[in-house]
Amino acid sequence: LFMLENEYYTAIKGLIINNEVNKSVKNYFINKTDLETKYNIGKLLSEAGKHYGECIIKKYAIKLTNEFGKKYNYKTLSKIRQFYLKFKNISTVSRTLSFSHYLELLTINDYNKINYYIQLVENNNLSVRELRNRIKSKEYERLSNETKNKLVNHESLDIKDTIPEPILIPISNIQNDVEIKEKQLESIIVENISNFMKQLGEGYCFIDNEYKIKIGDKYNYIDILLFNIKFNCYVVVELKVTELKKEYLGQIEVYMNYIDEHLKTINQNKTIGILLVKENNNYVLYNSDGNIITRTFKLK
Repeated sequence: LFMLENEYYTAIKGLIINNEVNKSVKNYFINKTDLETKYNIGKLLSEAGKHYGECIIKKYAIKLTNEFGKKYNYKTLSKIRQFYLKFKNISTVSRTLSFSHYLELLTINDYNKINYYIQLVENNNLSVRELRNRIKSKEYERLSNETKNKLVNHESLDIKDTIPEPILIPISNIQNDVEIKEKQLESIIVENISNFMKQLGEGYCFIDNEYKIKIGDKYNYIDILLFNIKFNCYVVVELKVTELKKEYLGQIEVYMNYIDEHLKTINQNKTIGILLVKENNNYVLYNSDGNIITRTFKLK
């Protein structure tokens, strides 16, 4: 059995009124209630549309706009119905995400991809704008197939699983087709180090750039030294504006060993090395140290 046309409208109107009342009282469950309200309104709109056609949604929009204002116009009601249809097969919606967050996910058809971004918002408290930028940068697409399979199977991730390929480096004053020097690349990254660390994954802290170490009687400088709280290890980042060369692997391995000997404590895990290069190749396949990760960078 289905409701009459005016019964659908009365039910939708009742949900809106209750939700408006809840919004006027600030409490922890406001977002949860708002999402549940929109989900249930979407369900009613979907059912009414099946029985009375698309014109009924437009009719409801006119009446609701007259009673509650433009925030319940036809475009909004259509989004609310899309929200229900997209997420009706998911057991629960996340109370961490707002309705505006979910609107950013409506155009995505891959539910594994949707779940990735939901987890991303939950774990990093992303704003709607931050979520939009992460989707626009195709962060999920830049993960390896191995990482995606681990996410689907709810397996634990290694630090290398969280680092996409390529790493996107935003630039403003330099054209992306210009040959960039290592110092320029380092400067660009350090100027926006927060963005760079977010691209690498969760839990990164910036220690220093041009971190000075002494090997024998000579000083050497690590391009960027980070620490990852989640994986409890130091992370050495070396920047190269050429293709990967075998001597780069030897260089970063020396730096990693130095950090392990002089900075790492007994309770911390072995140092990880990230080689950021312009072009990758198969040298890393023949490297015995599994803690070295190679990624390419792309200026954008």
